[in-house]
Amino acid sequence: MLGAAAASEAIGFPAWEQARLGATTNHGAPGASPVVTRFAPSPTGYLHIGGARTALFNWLFARHHGGRFLLRIEDTDRARSTEPAIAAILDGMRWLGFDWDGDEVYQFARADRHAAVAHQLLAAGHAYRCYASPEELTALRESQRAAGKPIRYDGRWRDRDPADAPEGTPFVVRLKAPTEGAVTIPDQVQGDVTVANAELDDFVLLRSDGTPTYMLAVVVDDHDMGVTHVIRGDDHLNNAFRQLALIRAMDAVEGGWPDPVYAHIPLIHGSDGAKLSKRHGALGVDAYRDEMGLLPEAVVNYLLRLGWGHGDDEIIDREQAVAWFDLAGVGRSPSRFDAKKLENINGHYLRAADDARLADLVAARLDRPLTDEQRALLVRAMPELKPRAANLNELAAATDFLFAARPLAVDPAAAPLLEGNARALLGAVHAKLDALPRWDTESLEAEVREVAEAEGAKLGAVAQPLRVALTGRKTSPGIFDVLALLGRDESLGRIADQLAVPAEH
Repeated sequence: MLGAAAASEAIGFPAWEQARLGATTNHGAPGASPVVTRFAPSPTGYLHIGGARTALFNWLFARHHGGRFLLRIEDTDRARSTEPAIAAILDGMRWLGFDWDGDEVYQFARADRHAAVAHQLLAAGHAYRCYASPEELTALRESQRAAGKPIRYDGRWRDRDPADAPEGTPFVVRLKAPTEGAVTIPDQVQGDVTVANAELDDFVLLRSDGTPTYMLAVVVDDHDMGVTHVIRGDDHLNNAFRQLALIRAMDAVEGGWPDPVYAHIPLIHGSDGAKLSKRHGALGVDAYRDEMGLLPEAVVNYLLRLGWGHGDDEIIDREQAVAWFDLAGVGRSPSRFDAKKLENINGHYLRAADDARLADLVAARLDRPLTDEQRALLVRAMPELKPRAANLNELAAATDFLFAARPLAVDPAAAPLLEGNARALLGAVHAKLDALPRWDTESLEAEVREVAEAEGAKLGAVAQPLRVALTGRKTSPGIFDVLALLGRDESLGRIADQLAVPAEH
């Protein structure tokens, strides 16, 4: 029989992990070994937003307690698990900053270990061979359904002699689960939850081809990885009772299989209270980064507050989150996804972000490579651009005027601002600025105001056509900041381009 440390060595865990696993006992008790949590996604698709929140809560709980956060890829569904999905999960985890301890574990690679545990249980009388055919089981389910009874296996091979089955009949291995009494899980989020053992059935450990089931693999992996706290969605709450039956059976066989601490967190719903779907924002994490242009710290902050709270605090940085996070702050009711609130939080982090970092993120979204000089201009522009943007897409769009080729294409919505006496005002501005000895925002503002006064016009009547001439748009950062960013030659050149346009245009 393999203990935790021996099993870890057998599957190739590194030496530090073997030592840690060998010392892991008495999960969750005072003075016990450090907290160990895990995130265990199935690579059958992208890392969705609900999975990202589960990963966050596990990561925070481990970091808060000075413990370990592990990553396990549950790739046992060979038909649906793909390498691109695995890559997307790892990429999403890294983008969100959820660093995991040690190498990720791949569940499929541990199939022999899972099967070995099933055979231990079989040999010890805690599991048995079930020779019921698929047709028998289908008939059983149909009769139970017709009678309005719960759909569950009836234990027909639980106490039968395997010799009763014809030689060569395929079989599965089932756990001999307890049938009397009840089990109470002191769930750290849901409170005490009790289920009568009679409501559970003898679930399958090994399929007829000898491959392990998900239920078996999860329990064995959590034990071998030394997981002390299982924090996951409350759609797994029913699974916990079956998994506990398996854990306790193995504890009876070899000892050293303690119950983990469970915390089942409510799922995320859409803003209308319905199950979260793509129309609500149930997208892959990569979509939040690439398509929506959000910052990872904003997504993390939003996910943190989606079902967990600390008073009225809304903006909580990562360091503070680690210091504050506990399971007591997780609510029991489903959270509602609010895309507008996420955008508002992103705007906060965008305004607080380092200008050089934002410049790099924006540069990657532009359709042109930037020279060193242009990138430096982008950095200088960030203080003026970022307060007006809600995401990186808007920020990238707002930079177009900085690198636009002359003559600028004018947005049709802005073209009317160049009609009437607009070009006459632009001519006066050009003459005034061309003679300006200092090109800074204060001097620029003073000169433009002088033009407005001299022409008997309001400042806006001068600033609006000037904005269109410089950016091609109706909106932009402050016009004097635009002039300063573009510099003397480019600014005067763009104004001159508009002065050269025939009046009928």
